[in-house]
Amino acid sequence: MSTPSASTHVPGTLESALRARREAGHKLLIPYITGGLDDEWLLVLEALAGAGADAIEIGIPFSDPMIDGVVIQESSLQALARGTTPEGVLADLSRVDVGVPLVVMTYYNLVFRAGHARIAGDMHQSGVAGAILPDLPLEEVGDWARAADAADVATVLLVAPSTPDDRIGDICARSRGFVYAVGRMGVTGEQAVLAESAREVAARIQAHTDLPVCVGIGVSTPDQAAAVCEVADGVVVGSALVRRLLEGVGPDGAAEFVGSLRAAIDAG
Repeated sequence: MSTPSASTHVPGTLESALRARREAGHKLLIPYITGGLDDEWLLVLEALAGAGADAIEIGIPFSDPMIDGVVIQESSLQALARGTTPEGVLADLSRVDVGVPLVVMTYYNLVFRAGHARIAGDMHQSGVAGAILPDLPLEEVGDWARAADAADVATVLLVAPSTPDDRIGDICARSRGFVYAVGRMGVTGEQAVLAESAREVAARIQAHTDLPVCVGIGVSTPDQAAAVCEVADGVVVGSALVRRLLEGVGPDGAAEFVGSLRAAIDAG
């Protein structure tokens, strides 16, 4: 695979939407759910948008999720046991219009098997505005990212607390939509105490880019979300929401939780 280009780009749908929200004075809230989790998952999407989400991240289940902790793994296995496939998730998404950008998260094995241009085109046709492939490093992202750019699907790249400053600049130059700041080292999961690295990594990234910077992994409560947003442009909250969905709260309970995140962020 060839290395990526960092040439000037025209902002796509995801980036334009998030920049508009930021310029209007809002912090960004991006909840995560697992696609195909149950029969109500599309209703959950609508509920999250209504509760104040600025974009929604949808995990396409994979059998070996390297960055996902116990809760997301359980949700992925539940979705796979229901017969969920990448094609099925995208087909379902094509039938809804929740009014905010949708971003899929999955692993490169699925993208490679489907073919870059084909799956990027399918994402676009399904209304997907962005994609996160956490196991595809910067040096190998070029072929996929060019196909995604051509389909107006933003390739969102990740920056970890351990990423050197010179590499942060390169990642930011190739990222589209927003830059995903990994709040702590390790897999996804709820944390009782916000890691100090969550705010630190956001500040380091912002020194390299004007793209929106959103912190995920380890942001679990309204207070933690508000604390992160004192520095970052926004937050991604996954495990805390997915755990509630696994416990059966349904669309109303999901909306209540996301609404509490929205209220805390706005008050901060």
